Amino acid sequence: MKMVRAFIRPEKEQEVVLALEGAGLPSVTKMPVFGRGKQKGLQVGPIHYDELPKTLLMIVVDDQDVNKVVSIIQQKARTGFIGDGKIFISPVEAAYTVRTGEEGL
Repeated sequence: MKMVRAFIRPEKEQEVVLALEGAGLPSVTKMPVFGRGKQKGLQVGPIHYDELPKTLLMIVVDDQDVNKVVSIIQQKARTGFIGDGKIFISPVEAAYTVRTGEEGL
């Protein structure tokens, strides 16, 4: 299993989540977050915005679904401008359902 963490623009959240649901991946955790990437914020005239709003999507999937998830996020979240986001992939050793104790997704 893998954990896919995607930091995307908040205005792209619904489009990405709907596309993931349409591909049969209904389990998504999303959180509003603030941060900055390589561009270290945004300069608009004399005003510098150090941290920008993003949405963090967290999805745990089987190894064979990682490329599909990454592709969907890249297609739906891309605007072509700086600040479109970043995707991170991490291994997941185990997953358990709290209510039943069942292991796995």
